[in-house]
Amino acid sequence: MLWSALLLPAPDDSALPTDAALQTLALWALQFTPRVAVADEAVVMELGASVRLFGGQRALRERVQAEGAELGVGQLAWAPNSLAALALARAGVENGLQQPLDALLDALPMDTLSAVRLHRLTLSHIGCRTLGDVRRLPRGGVARRFDKQLLAALDRAYGRAPEVHAWIELPERFAQRLELMFRVDDAPALLFGARRLLLALCGWLAARHSGTTAFTLRWAHDAMRAKSAGEGGSITIRTAEPTRQLDHLCRLLAEHLARVELLAPVGDLELVADAVVPLEEKSASWLPDEAEGREPLHLVLERLAARLGPQRVLRPVLCEDHRPEWMCRWQPAPEPLPRKPVAGNGLPQPGFILAAPIKLLVRAHRPYYQGELQLLAGPQRVEGGWWDRDEAAGQIRNVVRDYWVAQSAHAGVLWVFQTRLDEAPAWFLHGVFA
Repeated sequence: MLWSALLLPAPDDSALPTDAALQTLALWALQFTPRVAVADEAVVMELGASVRLFGGQRALRERVQAEGAELGVGQLAWAPNSLAALALARAGVENGLQQPLDALLDALPMDTLSAVRLHRLTLSHIGCRTLGDVRRLPRGGVARRFDKQLLAALDRAYGRAPEVHAWIELPERFAQRLELMFRVDDAPALLFGARRLLLALCGWLAARHSGTTAFTLRWAHDAMRAKSAGEGGSITIRTAEPTRQLDHLCRLLAEHLARVELLAPVGDLELVADAVVPLEEKSASWLPDEAEGREPLHLVLERLAARLGPQRVLRPVLCEDHRPEWMCRWQPAPEPLPRKPVAGNGLPQPGFILAAPIKLLVRAHRPYYQGELQLLAGPQRVEGGWWDRDEAAGQIRNVVRDYWVAQSAHAGVLWVFQTRLDEAPAWFLHGVFA
């Protein structure tokens, strides 16, 4: 698990009301993962499944750090769970992955966990200064003297108990408000605050796999304005094609704001997405899409093989062999494929074959794998290989097996086989159905 906590400044130092800032930050974070939640003054997100999608942990961290800073994030931290990430962010410790989590948390002040902060005065009177001091107290005494949330929070932060989150749901409509840090008299200066809202808009659009063709920026005049100035104004920006490129939207908005004259100082902004349409994603793959009239796949493979070397561009080839380990081989992509069809069989074939079969536990002649297996279909008898000699291993690759489709209560549908003609027949796990 990989969690990140994005900590906003304290309300008295913040440019935004805490609730509005958290909502804007959460919408932006949804482009990275649907597992986003608000925790006190921070937004936490689970990014374990998103690392490869965004180019690796370093690239993801740099992007989150750079864009988060524009949204007012004061501190960023990474940890195996959200509560630990929040505690580390409050302490100013960014990386909670390079050292053991227990050692990092034990050294943190008590204020870094909200459940402990509530009892810090009482805990300090009995000699506690850090989370480690609190954790080393007798659990029975802590449970009797304090509320149950204290021990529960410690267990979750240290990874001893699971976490429960109220995930942020992606809204159907984007409309976000921003209170400016100071009153603005010049329209082009509104771009500084509007960029934050546009950043959140682009994150919301990315989470929806969409783009916008029209958005409206509204501004509210200061309460001390002249009556003739009115309550505020607005400007609508339209694009020829759907987009969610932040720099492009900022440039368009800047061009329009340059022609706007404010009638009174502005204190608040609101951004609304007026037109949202699905945005066709462009593939970053080396492989072409023949449906779009691009170069056929076999020509691309030949060119890549010529550039990288024939042994570095391989393709799978099915073989006429009933032994699962040798039903497929890999050959250089430029070589011609065999023309003979491959013989099939009656049983369904698994989506995943193990590199080496796993021997199973047997009780009362029944195979076990995370519980007793229920045999659903079979047997499919596979026998052959006396002609196939593995010179490297110095043995003949002969197999005599009965394959079955089996059901495990916990592991799903499996492909198992029983050896035959051995002194001690055994059961093995060889494949898993998708």
